Amino acid sequence: MTHEAYLNERSTNEDTGRTWYTHKRLRSAYRSLRTNSDWLFTYQEYGHLDLPNTTNSLEGLFSELKRQLHSHHGLNEYRKLRFIKDFLESKTLK
Repeated sequence: MTHEAYLNERSTNEDTGRTWYTHKRLRSAYRSLRTNSDWLFTYQEYGHLDLPNTTNSLEGLFSELKRQLHSHHGLNEYRKLRFIKDFLESKTLK
């Protein structure tokens, strides 16, 4: 790997001797890309399914669900799960 030394740089707390990766967020992004690269452009492989190339609509759906759940914050676990199920069923294309 070209930038392995950079990704493996560690910082040290001189008082305690504790070390940590200096570029933790960059390491995390690299690992995510390496792990998920097989699925990164899946929407292009299945063009006939008309898959969106972003998760924006899904995130919008979850935001709406969270807003509605917040309005019903007193529901017990069973009723909350039923609410979520009914909400998702109402949004499913039929």
